[in-house]
Amino acid sequence: MLSSLEFPDLWHYAAMAAVVFGAAVAQGVGGVGFAMFAAPVAAMFFPQLAPGPLLTLGGFISLLTALRERAAIDWPAVSYALAGRAVGTLIAIYAMARFAPQALGVLFACMILAAVALSVAGLKFSATPGRVSGAGVASGIMGTMTSVGAPPIAIVLQHAAPPRLRATLGMVLFLGSIFSLAMLALADRYTGYHAGLALSLAPFLLAGFAVSSRLRTLLPPRAVRGVLLVACAMGAVGVLVKSFWVH
Repeated sequence: MLSSLEFPDLWHYAAMAAVVFGAAVAQGVGGVGFAMFAAPVAAMFFPQLAPGPLLTLGGFISLLTALRERAAIDWPAVSYALAGRAVGTLIAIYAMARFAPQALGVLFACMILAAVALSVAGLKFSATPGRVSGAGVASGIMGTMTSVGAPPIAIVLQHAAPPRLRATLGMVLFLGSIFSLAMLALADRYTGYHAGLALSLAPFLLAGFAVSSRLRTLLPPRAVRGVLLVACAMGAVGVLVKSFWVH
């Protein structure tokens, strides 16, 4: 495993590129999946990717996802989620400065797994303003601390039509990632090194997104929801892996 500020050699870089490509395909098809797929691998093998570079790349592909289906963006839901995300980000920065983030990461991961289980069992979460805002708070905390911020909002929006789901979630994650990165930079946890590493991996992200453009139309709404729930579960498990592997 590389140290957090060591630039990867060719083989490690190739492995990073493959992870970014696969995660971009997942994100482009289901609206979520980038950090959920990439964060657990980064926690185990590429610690320099999390959280800053993954937030950068994840924010970029989230913007691409939102713009591709921009007519379907639910702007009221975006505003409610972002209000919550701002609060959650501030909580996360405070927690990272004062406490070990492991406990909060484990708590939120378990909550996401419980929500996925309830969704599979047939319970519907209606996207009320309060629930979307609450999901935004959880997203801000998880996203800033672990780079995996999509599951809380995805759970609340899971019954939306696929274009609305992908576009709305993409815009929330893009704007939320900007705020999270700004706060990380102020806390000296996001530097030029991290930005440069993310930029060097951007071509592989774009390639994965291009592939997803062909695949997304092949999946019916029910399949997209299934992909979303699986991705959320994987993201939660990834947070658990990150918490116990790194600490």
